[in-house]
Amino acid sequence: MVEYQHNSQSSESCSDGPSTPFRPPPPARDCLRLQRSSVCSRAYFVVVMVFFHLYIINIIALLLYVHYNTGAGEVLKSEQTLPDRSPSVTLSPPALGEIHSASVVSSGRVFHLPRLEGIRVGHLQTVSLIPDRSHTLRTLSLKPLLFEIPGFLSLEECGVVMQLAQLKGLTASPQPAPLDSQEEQLTQDELFSLLDLNQDGFLQREEILSLSLSNDGSWLSSYDLREIHMGLERNPAGVLSLQEFRQVSGNMFRHGGVGQGLYGQNQVRQKSTQTRLFLGEGTHHLLKSIRNRVTRLTRLPSSLVDLSEPLEVVRYEQGGYSHAHHDSSPSHPDSCCAHTHLAANSSAPNQMSCRYVTVMLFLNLVDGGGEQSFPVADNRTYEEEALGDLSQQYCAKGNLKIKPVAGTALLWYNHLSDGNGWVGELDEFSLHGDCMVTRGSKWIGSVWINVDPDQERQERYQRLVSGQHFRLEEKGTEHNELHQDL
Repeated sequence: MVEYQHNSQSSESCSDGPSTPFRPPPPARDCLRLQRSSVCSRAYFVVVMVFFHLYIINIIALLLYVHYNTGAGEVLKSEQTLPDRSPSVTLSPPALGEIHSASVVSSGRVFHLPRLEGIRVGHLQTVSLIPDRSHTLRTLSLKPLLFEIPGFLSLEECGVVMQLAQLKGLTASPQPAPLDSQEEQLTQDELFSLLDLNQDGFLQREEILSLSLSNDGSWLSSYDLREIHMGLERNPAGVLSLQEFRQVSGNMFRHGGVGQGLYGQNQVRQKSTQTRLFLGEGTHHLLKSIRNRVTRLTRLPSSLVDLSEPLEVVRYEQGGYSHAHHDSSPSHPDSCCAHTHLAANSSAPNQMSCRYVTVMLFLNLVDGGGEQSFPVADNRTYEEEALGDLSQQYCAKGNLKIKPVAGTALLWYNHLSDGNGWVGELDEFSLHGDCMVTRGSKWIGSVWINVDPDQERQERYQRLVSGQHFRLEEKGTEHNELHQDL
């Protein structure tokens, strides 16, 4: 019966049209119904990827922040020790707070004396001396290690320094006196004014201890200086007024000898006047700024700069010049540094100037002549006999002559390193002089940083002078109110 119905249905279907082969229906399959899941959603996928990328970016930013805040100093140090691969290198001096913290003298050990790297003649480095401004440091020679810093002072600042020097009073540069001369060169009042570095009307202990003027015309012998120091120690107030100074000094002060140049020639200045401007507290803000710039430029501890000589300002008239000379002196067993001989209680018969670094400032543009000459700079065949009398002929034979440009500074080292971070032998190549001014006048300023080659003497000096300085500050402003802006 079932078969019949099936056949009849087949015949009916065939009668409606052409015959087609019979195809059985496909077997039933179990369909897996997939519901839309939130995991596979395209919108959700985009959101996840966005958050993933933000997470990666945050991680990278955090790593960069850590790198630049903790490793920048090490990177700069490593770059400075690597071979030079670029025309300039950036030097980042420590902040003023770091400089002062490094100036503490520990028991039995004095601070380290860093030195700038010259690399090669013409090498450029960038140094930051004042906020929001960079200066270029250019190597002029390697023997001696000499640098040029254009724009160390602005033209306006140069004018202020010259005005301050004129207000203080320019005196004739000292000339060498015969050894047997008994003629008095300075009055007591003039000497008191010269010794009173901060111009407060009193002589303090640190002013006597830090006196270091022997290289270019000391006004005191070792005996005279010791007499003043003893008189100051006997005074209950710890200072000397002008009247008290007159009682202590008497009439014994005369000009001493001047510094010696190559082969022992005297350092002589012709047609020049000079004065000294104190760089410490109570002075003009520009003078304190110069002190800070010198500290950051040399990278030396601030106490060395603070307790060194005042800024010497010299004006050369037309026809003025100075013989070639060394700013510092070679070490000798019978000599002691002028700035430490009192603190060290040294009985050495001779005093010498111990000037580790010289920073010279050109204060005006000279109309003609007046070059700064380094006659044996980078001379590989340096022989004294072959070069002749360079103290007189240094300009004609000079290897390196630098034309004065207002605001430019020169920095050079007068001593070599001893290999252990301290002062070594005198660098004979640091011989220098001022060529004759042929037209107009020439103004220069010199900052010398005094360091005794004997570390123990320097440490004792630092402790004594710094301790006295702190005690004076604790007493208040009894004498500070009298400070002048010079």
